[in-house]
Amino acid sequence: MADEPKGPVGPVSGAAYFGNEVREWRLARGLSQREVGAPARYAQQYVAKVEAGDRMASPEFAAGCDQVFGTPRTFARLRDRCAEKGGYPEWFEPYVLLERQASAILNFSNGLVAGLLQTEAYAHAVFRKGNPTDSPEETAGKVGQRLKRRQVLERENPPLAWVVLDESCLRRMVGSPAAMAEQMAHLIEEAESPRFTLQVLPFDSGVSAWHLGFTLLKFPDDEPDMLYQETLGAGHVTDSRKIVADASVLYDRLRADALSPEASVDMVRKTMEEWKQ
Repeated sequence: MADEPKGPVGPVSGAAYFGNEVREWRLARGLSQREVGAPARYAQQYVAKVEAGDRMASPEFAAGCDQVFGTPRTFARLRDRCAEKGGYPEWFEPYVLLERQASAILNFSNGLVAGLLQTEAYAHAVFRKGNPTDSPEETAGKVGQRLKRRQVLERENPPLAWVVLDESCLRRMVGSPAAMAEQMAHLIEEAESPRFTLQVLPFDSGVSAWHLGFTLLKFPDDEPDMLYQETLGAGHVTDSRKIVADASVLYDRLRADALSPEASVDMVRKTMEEWKQ
């Protein structure tokens, strides 16, 4: 049997650094990836992604490493430090890769339409408002990168997509009335797909179960679900079972308070006509 390839030299992210440490300890103890993942009930595929730096380990996985290696709290502390020192702030590009691998994308948008669904004019207005000192070329580049994300919904076997939009996403003008009418038309077009469900959380439903946008990603082959949230200047991805489970409950409550898909499309269509006036 061939020797396993050597670990990365000088990992450039927190996720890669943590993964390299896990791999070095595993090889030193003569353990398989399956054995390392067993205490926290993670499969071999998950451990491989952690070791490769493709995924920041969950707190539960880090605790499992301490159990397997006999290192009380060592990997738990290392995981926290790696996350703070650049594992998560550098995660948007890896998030896009995860988005492409997902079998289902569940999004709650509050205030702005999710980036995955934005039109060119809408996205341009968002980037200009948030980054007013960017050159036109820089803005165009950011818009282009955002529009590329649509490919995940246009591929041959797209993921199931479920989006709950707070009514503020329909009412807040982004760019111009014409840009808003175009954005509403795009949402209606997406909602025609059998793999896409759109719901609107209306103002008259009262206070919402949660006030910040987030995305849940589900994967095939028993891989753990993941939660993505944005903070100021950073994105945060986690597969902590407890945090993801809590977010799933919140998402169910948001869906329960939202209009039906049919009534939601009717509201979007009515709003589109209002923006055209």
